[in-house]
Amino acid sequence: MSKYEYVPPYKITPKIITLIEQIGEMLGALSGSANTDDLRLRRIHRIQTIHGSLAIEGNTLTEEQISTILDGKPVIAPPREVQEVRNTIKAYDEFQNWHPEQQKDLLKAHEMLMLGLLDAPGHYRSMGVGVGGAGGMVHVAPPPGRVPELMGNLLGWLGETDEHALIKSCVFHYEFEFVHPFEDGNGRMGRLWQTLILLQWNPLFSQIPVESMVYARQQEYYNAIAESTKAAESTPFVEFMLQTIREKIAASAEETHQVTHQVTHQVKILLPALVDEMSRSELMQVMTLKDRVNFKRIYLDPALADGWIEMTIPDKPNSRLQKYRLTEKGRKFLESQ
Repeated sequence: MSKYEYVPPYKITPKIITLIEQIGEMLGALSGSANTDDLRLRRIHRIQTIHGSLAIEGNTLTEEQISTILDGKPVIAPPREVQEVRNTIKAYDEFQNWHPEQQKDLLKAHEMLMLGLLDAPGHYRSMGVGVGGAGGMVHVAPPPGRVPELMGNLLGWLGETDEHALIKSCVFHYEFEFVHPFEDGNGRMGRLWQTLILLQWNPLFSQIPVESMVYARQQEYYNAIAESTKAAESTPFVEFMLQTIREKIAASAEETHQVTHQVTHQVKILLPALVDEMSRSELMQVMTLKDRVNFKRIYLDPALADGWIEMTIPDKPNSRLQKYRLTEKGRKFLESQ
C-alpha cells in the first residue's frame, strides 16, 4: 500500500486478483504477435482512440474525418468538434512525455485538450459542478475550494503507491471523475490519464486504449461510476474496468488468430505494400513484379475476393482510373503483424 498519507477507498477482491492474473497471462501471449513500433498501426490506433474518447462526449466526427484532420486537411464539420479533434491529436503527440503523478503535466494536458473550448483551460475549476443523467443529477462534485487539496492527495498517492498498475490506473480514473477537477473535459482527461498509466506499465496498451474500450460499453461505464459513488469506494469501477480490459485483449487475440490463419502468403506480401490508394501498376512497381496476368490471378484477385482490399471504383472494375485500398479487415491484419 501507499506510504502517502492519503489512500483512496477501495478493496482488493478475489475477482480483481483473478482478473489481474488473467490479463497478465493474456498480455504475455499477445506480446509475441504485437508490433508497437509500426507507424501505420500507431496511426490507426490513434485515430480509433481519438474517435472513441470524443464520441463519448458527443463529438460526431467519423474516423475518416479524424484521419483527414490528422493529415492537416480541411473537413466540413462543426468548428468546435474540429477543434476538439485537433486538440486531442496534439495531446496524444505529447502525452508519452508526461508523468502521471505530476500536477504540472496534468494541467498541461488539460490545457492542450481544451484550448479554444474553455476560458481558462489548464486550471482547476472555480465553480461548483454536477454530473447529470437520464433521471437528473447523479453526482455533485466537491466544492471548488477543495479541488487543489483533493487532487494533490490523489496525485501524491499515485506517485507513491506500490499498487499494481492495473489497479492504480482504475482507482485514479474513478477518483478523478469523482473530484471532477475541471470545468469541462473531465471524462476525456480521466480516460487519457488511465491510458498513460497503463502504457507506461506495458507498451501493448498503445494497441488497447482505454478510450475505445469505454466507447464500446459507454452506459455500463457510467453505471460502474454511479455504483462506486453509491458504495463510497472505487471497487465496483475497478472490477468493471479490469473486466473490460480483459475482454478487449481477448478480442484482439482472437482477431489476430483469425486473420493470421486466413491470409495467403501472396496476400501477406501485398497488404503492407498498399499505402493509401494505389493503382495496379503502382502496386506492381512497389512489389517489383512485372507479370500483370499472374499478379492479378495470384495477388490481386484473392485479396479482393477475401475482403482484404477493395476497389475505389467498384462499379467500374476495369476503369483505367481504378485504384485499390485496404479494407477494415485488411487494416486489422496489419495490426496483428
